[in-house]
Amino acid sequence: QVQLVESGGGLVQPGGSLRLSCAASGFTFSQYTMSWYRQAPRKERELVATITSAIGHTNYLDSVKGRFTISRDNAKNLVYLQMNSLKPEDTAVYYCNAQRGFVSSWGQGTQVTVSS
Repeated sequence: QVQLVESGGGLVQPGGSLRLSCAASGFTFSQYTMSWYRQAPRKERELVATITSAIGHTNYLDSVKGRFTISRDNAKNLVYLQMNSLKPEDTAVYYCNAQRGFVSSWGQGTQVTVSS
């Protein structure tokens, strides 16, 4: 059974940093593309960052480029999202996603609030 559990969210002041983690189990983690999405109130869910399974190629939402870094540890079945220089508009629920072909699984999400 695929399970994705996010952690690391919280309240942070503008300009601050957070590191989100996603612990994966129940599937061959190294074979899946891993992504972070977010959904702010009254907005659609959007793709924030992706890291591929093989060579670890990354891709980012334009608004987070240079501030966020996605990484993975295939030995520990973990994917991370390091978020620096956080802005109020980064406030959202952040979701971990695992995808391989047509198979896509989601975590329960972790709240990130950027506010003074």
